[in-house]
Amino acid sequence: MLVGVVSDTHNNLKNIKQIISIFNERNVDSVIHTGDVTTAKSLAEFSDLKCDLFLVYGNNDRGESGLDKVAEKFGFYIQEPPMKIFMHKKNIAVFHEPELIDQFLKINENTQLVLHGHTHRFREESFNDTLIFNPGESAGMLNGKNAVGIVNLEDLSIQRIFF
Repeated sequence: MLVGVVSDTHNNLKNIKQIISIFNERNVDSVIHTGDVTTAKSLAEFSDLKCDLFLVYGNNDRGESGLDKVAEKFGFYIQEPPMKIFMHKKNIAVFHEPELIDQFLKINENTQLVLHGHTHRFREESFNDTLIFNPGESAGMLNGKNAVGIVNLEDLSIQRIFF
């Protein structure tokens, strides 16, 4: 099972269209957005995905009007972090800000995958039996420097795709 991971799209509609195209072409089973979509219009663009979308609020999403309505309209799953997802026999936790991850893992030791955003920096590291991943920048203006990730839930292998 393939899960697309994206973070911090920050209302960059051009990049959002490319991200959707990448995930649709690779037939991911679900997409997880780790926050900072920023506007309802940007979130509505994700309706072109050919799979489910899960997302958490980022610091730039909180208080943004219309996100809940768009999520409801298109059947997206949205909530404050951490979002806990059980998918393909894996416990997944989704954060925006990474500061609470260590504390969360002390209480939720059976979590296999933690996803976060906020820093705009790539992160792939193991903590005990947990993989922590942030695909990095996706709202930048420099072609080839933006990235999304695909996680294979069979073996927790990661592929980063630059655009």
